[in-house]
Amino acid sequence: MAAASCLLTEDQFLCSICLDVFTDPVTSPCGHNYCKSCITTYWNINVQCQCPVCKRIYHTRPELQVNTFISEMAAQFRQSAQHKAMLDHKTQDALKERTKGKKSELVKTDAEIQQMIKKRRVKIEEIRRSVELSNKAADREMEEGVQVFTALKETVERSQAELIKTITEKQRVKVNQGAVLIKQLEQEISALEKQTVPSVGTSPATRNWTGARFLPASYEGSVVRAVSQLEKELSDYMTRLFQDELRRVQKYAVNVTLDPDVVHPKRDKHADNRNICRCVLSKQGFSSGRFYFAVTTSSTFTVGVTTQLTDNSSEITLSPRNGYWTLSMQWKLIGPNKYFAAADQPVCLSLKSKPTKVGVFVDHEQGLVSFHDVTTAALIFCFTGCCFPGTVYPFFSPCDNNGMKIHTKDESCVLQ
Repeated sequence: MAAASCLLTEDQFLCSICLDVFTDPVTSPCGHNYCKSCITTYWNINVQCQCPVCKRIYHTRPELQVNTFISEMAAQFRQSAQHKAMLDHKTQDALKERTKGKKSELVKTDAEIQQMIKKRRVKIEEIRRSVELSNKAADREMEEGVQVFTALKETVERSQAELIKTITEKQRVKVNQGAVLIKQLEQEISALEKQTVPSVGTSPATRNWTGARFLPASYEGSVVRAVSQLEKELSDYMTRLFQDELRRVQKYAVNVTLDPDVVHPKRDKHADNRNICRCVLSKQGFSSGRFYFAVTTSSTFTVGVTTQLTDNSSEITLSPRNGYWTLSMQWKLIGPNKYFAAADQPVCLSLKSKPTKVGVFVDHEQGLVSFHDVTTAALIFCFTGCCFPGTVYPFFSPCDNNGMKIHTKDESCVLQ
């Protein structure tokens, strides 16, 4: 019956008089249904008894009984309607809560969006400032570069002008000397021609030209001497540039301990120290900015920076690919020492003098690692375009190397 009530519409359970759900429903002889109280009141008011729907007239008032079937159906419908109303009310309350929550979320989301927009605008300003600083730095560097190369160009042009002047002056003197001698010879020839006819008198005075020689001027070595002088001037100029650059990077000096005698316990002088690792890795690392440090070198050394914090006791392959940016010296008992920059393809360096103190400068943002001879201020080597994955640590080792690897001997080398 409940299923049947679900199939009936609300209009089928409404009284035609009160237009509400049946209460004690009764059925007239003509088949129409009303609330018992509604039809009784209706007939009491009207003179004639007639059906309010079809207008059928009853001369005798019908005796009406409650239709139990319709009554039960109406009761179920009323209960269903109340349950539905309750569900609708709960649904509306839930919708209100959900709407309220969504509005709260929307307000929160809007605040988060505004915060995200604010952060991005701040980032835009940071990028703009960085671009502006980059442009200024580029302009400053280009201006300095133009000044340097202009000065170098003027030095070369001045040396060239002096070379041409020296050769020209030497040539002019030689031409004048030749002209004087030719004039003297022509004068003597003219005087001798006048004596071709025998005449009485003294012979004209002439010079004995038998041993006289007039050699062409030699200009060999002029260019070599000029270039040698130019090299000296350029070398002096480069030294001043290197000194300025070294002073600039030394402004970023940091205090790190890379002395093996300080880091490692000193051994008995009679002990066998061949298998004792002397590598030193700074505890202080740098993940941004610029920094500079210097170490006093020994007969054999490797110095630079690394991203590795692992045990260095095993053989170490030096290359940026393995997280090492280093400079090494391989000591030779016979023959010259060899210097290497441990790039992915090692670079053998030719140095004028042995560096006794090496300065290392790192610019994390620019991806730069440069090595300087602190004594002569010369730039030894420079790694550019470096990609540091994170923190880099100063590194120094007096252990054996071949320019590309450390700990190349058969003995084990245990890091202390």
